[in-house]
Amino acid sequence: MLRVDSMKQGPQSEKGPRWKSQTSRHGWKTVQDVTFFADQPVTGNLQFCGFVLTLLSYVVIFVTLPISAFFCIKIVQEYERAVIFRLGRLLPGGARGPGLFLVNPCIDSYRKVDLRTLSFDVPPQEILSKDSVTVAVEVVVYFRISNATISVTNVEDSSRSTKLLAQTTMRNILGTKTLAQMLSDREIISLQIQETLDEATYPWGVKVERVEIKDVRLPVQLQRAMAAEAEATREARAKVIAAEGEQLASKALSEAASVISQSPSAIHLAFLQTLNGISAEKNQTIVLPIPIELIKALKKWQRGKSTQKIA
Repeated sequence: MLRVDSMKQGPQSEKGPRWKSQTSRHGWKTVQDVTFFADQPVTGNLQFCGFVLTLLSYVVIFVTLPISAFFCIKIVQEYERAVIFRLGRLLPGGARGPGLFLVNPCIDSYRKVDLRTLSFDVPPQEILSKDSVTVAVEVVVYFRISNATISVTNVEDSSRSTKLLAQTTMRNILGTKTLAQMLSDREIISLQIQETLDEATYPWGVKVERVEIKDVRLPVQLQRAMAAEAEATREARAKVIAAEGEQLASKALSEAASVISQSPSAIHLAFLQTLNGISAEKNQTIVLPIPIELIKALKKWQRGKSTQKIA
């Protein structure tokens, strides 16, 4: 049984990059040399035909100078690289650019690869969490091409393949998490998805730079239940805070009453402050202040009169 285990890039030959595999830890027989299709040997007849076509193309270019120069000189931007194929085979020397480079318009073809960071939204995925709750999760992935050559030769569409792989990876990882972990540990989960994607897309020449969980949508019934629970928690905390406030206020009032009772002038001052507060309000209440001494005199007179009646 043959199995290609973790592959590492070996030294590049003139025919193109070569890949070598490590020995499998499961004891299976591994493939010791994995190459691109461009590395397959060419028979003598094909080599001769290729040589003839190349020679004829250079003759045509030389004869049609300087017009042919406009077709031979190409330009790629600072953020681009050009992967050149000659007679269908990868041209040695790697990707060209940035700036000017030469091609043989008769036998060469090339593809431009954008090295800038790209992003895409993973459509909301219905995921069953570890605690059996169905949630819809939306993710944003940021990636770039790290190796222009293998991104062209190893995969047909690196962007589309990365997007599809991100969907399956997200479902596999989030399926092992509970709802509480999805809501509280977003950064840890995003890092786990990013590392898994980066490792899987390395043979495609893709570098996954960042993954962000954009949104976690809960079912309507679960949202109502969580809202009711949160409201009950807030009401309980409000009652506790109000009770603590009343307790502190009662202690302060009792201390103030004990202080005022020990000083007659303090009672008179509190009386004046109360009158000031009442007069500041816009109301129709008329307050007639009565001196405290008069009230005390009336109380004494009343006590004396009641004593005389008893006698």
